[in-house]
Amino acid sequence: MGKILSRYIGREVVIPFLLGLSIFTFILFTARILKLVELVVNRGVPLLQMLKIFLYVMPAFFEVTVPMAFLLALLWGFGRLSADREITALKSCGISLYQMALPVGIFTVFVLVGTFLLTFYVRPWSNTVLKETFYELTKTRATAGLREKTFNNEFEGLVIYAEEVHPPGTILQGIMIADSRDQQRTSTLFAQRGVLLTNEESRLLTLRLLDGTIHGIESASKGYQTTRFSVYDVTLNLATAFAEARKPDRDPQDMPIGELQDTIARKKAAGDSYNAELVELYRRISLPFSCVVFSLIALPLSTQSAGLLRSHGFAMSLGIIFAYYLLLTVGETLGRKGVLPPWIALWLPNTILGGLGLWLFHRAVRESRLFPFLSRLRQLHLSLPSFAQTAK
Repeated sequence: MGKILSRYIGREVVIPFLLGLSIFTFILFTARILKLVELVVNRGVPLLQMLKIFLYVMPAFFEVTVPMAFLLALLWGFGRLSADREITALKSCGISLYQMALPVGIFTVFVLVGTFLLTFYVRPWSNTVLKETFYELTKTRATAGLREKTFNNEFEGLVIYAEEVHPPGTILQGIMIADSRDQQRTSTLFAQRGVLLTNEESRLLTLRLLDGTIHGIESASKGYQTTRFSVYDVTLNLATAFAEARKPDRDPQDMPIGELQDTIARKKAAGDSYNAELVELYRRISLPFSCVVFSLIALPLSTQSAGLLRSHGFAMSLGIIFAYYLLLTVGETLGRKGVLPPWIALWLPNTILGGLGLWLFHRAVRESRLFPFLSRLRQLHLSLPSFAQTAK
């Protein structure tokens, strides 16, 4: 009986889980679709490269959407069983809520382990590889975009002209640059030669000009100034082409767990603030346990609120998800600012909603109504049509 029940409940939960995972991931992905399309259409990024970028972005989405889909699967799966009175039939056969919760617990463990792998290993790796990919794309498109005898405006505030561009596109001759990045001063640079240099550590692209002059005009005083130079470096702003290549710093979200712990230890020894790293560490630990919290809330709700879940199950799941991630955002903010210790701040949503879930589960086991006032409101809503007909 146990194996049959587990397989039956598993089928009821797995299909909504996959459907919910697709829906939530697509919703989050739509925010990036326009940017990715712009990269293909305007920046000429190959479709194969775009497919790689898409795959590297997905783990960051899955870290959020897997718990969300798990909650939706429980509400839909058990809501269907409750609406068709199958929960009542199981209870009449002597099957308790604890027995029905056993396959859910097994499913929860799988989702918990999967989310742990995502937060601890897959997402930091994918974030790092994604930035590497964008940097390589930026460097390649920047060098390929500089064409001889053409005014190139790929970089914000700069128009670059070169008489000759020698392969592989990093050596230029006969250079003229119109620099309008400074609103108070407009400059025109002339140089006999130039070399494109890339700094792998700082992720900056520099055009080093050799033997030239700078002609500058002050906007306020209309003053004119000429400066000769033998070497002059122009840093090319890559943010216009690829915003992801803008930040050269190592973000805590990109660090593997070992590097994150080493960074915390190093900053602690140096007396520097390491709240951001601690917040990221405890976020990776606490976020997977949202699956446990969601199962504690969803199981009692779905087994007792059949009528409510039949029409409002998706909305209810969105409400619970919104409450959880609102508390998580508040906790992250309080942790970074040092208002609360990071471990307390990041466990805030699990503590609050987990406590609510335990209370709901306890009442469901005792066959108590979870929210008596909702039942009275539903009865009042159903009695209104009959009251109106009587009044007529």
